[in-house]
Amino acid sequence: MTVPWWHPDRFARRLPLLQKRARIVDGLRAWFAAGGFLEVDTPALQVSPGLEPHLIAFATELVRPEGERLTRYLHTSPEFTMKKLLVAGLPRIFQMGHVFRNGERAGRHSPEFTMLEWYRAHDGYRTLMADCEAVVRRAAEIAGAKTLRWQGHEADPFQPFEVLTVPEAFRRHCGIDLLATAPDPAAPDLALLAAAAAPLGIRPHEGDSWEDLFFRIMLDRIEPHLGMGRPTFLADYPISMAALARPKPEDPRLAERFELYACGVELANAFGELTDPATQRARFEADMELKQRLYGERYPIDEDFLDALAHGMPPSAGSALGLDRLVMLAVHADEIDDVLWAPVQ
Repeated sequence: MTVPWWHPDRFARRLPLLQKRARIVDGLRAWFAAGGFLEVDTPALQVSPGLEPHLIAFATELVRPEGERLTRYLHTSPEFTMKKLLVAGLPRIFQMGHVFRNGERAGRHSPEFTMLEWYRAHDGYRTLMADCEAVVRRAAEIAGAKTLRWQGHEADPFQPFEVLTVPEAFRRHCGIDLLATAPDPAAPDLALLAAAAAPLGIRPHEGDSWEDLFFRIMLDRIEPHLGMGRPTFLADYPISMAALARPKPEDPRLAERFELYACGVELANAFGELTDPATQRARFEADMELKQRLYGERYPIDEDFLDALAHGMPPSAGSALGLDRLVMLAVHADEIDDVLWAPVQ
């Protein structure tokens, strides 16, 4: 018989890790407060859960007192509501809240997990890199760890973090000129990417898009190298893959987006935020067309969010970091359930 997670003997083995988690949470709250950030707490129940095409949301039903029944979703990120708070006038905000993603359960995935998300009005995504470095180092310091560690891999958070662009990563690890496969940046060419990937033995499956093949190459040939020895910022994604990010002024083929990796694990995703409502609507609609094609469903667009953008969101940058994953690496846990107070059952 499997011993339940709450059995005192089994729980006692995880308790030292959970105590470190609690201290890390306290320490990060103090770091944000010292930096002039206001902690906010937004509702998980939303009209739109977030519109990333490959995320599956939990749907539920809201019953109004008069009997009207409305479909609502548990958010996959607090992003839309937090940006509305930027429009409302808050300049620096952060949140440690639970988010929900269906169909995700593995050594580094839980269907419910804690997201650390923060936004800076009138600032850029490069500032968020400095934030991420400070947050990761603070977590390691509190845990008493000299390195981050997971599945035999290590990354030293006290070294300068590597900054590697997505095109550079494809050249370094695959010998592929990624931008050459997207002569029209808004509509990359699958055939060109397939030809470039053929020498690697990676071929598109029937029905694949350019983005599908991009991710297959990423997962197979690039991600395993990221954040080894020291954390890595993978920056400047093709513009077609950044639905919520603004174009880079110096190269509009690319978007102001980065992901942070350590020990091959993605920890954070950050954007220089898109603020144009018409462009944002067009990207949302394109993403939901893709979701319909791939998964046979779509989620509603949050019209209130687009109204907020039209009212005037300041130039901003925002980052979302998986707190449980960061703790997992800082305390050298084997899997994410080791640092959750209780697993989803």
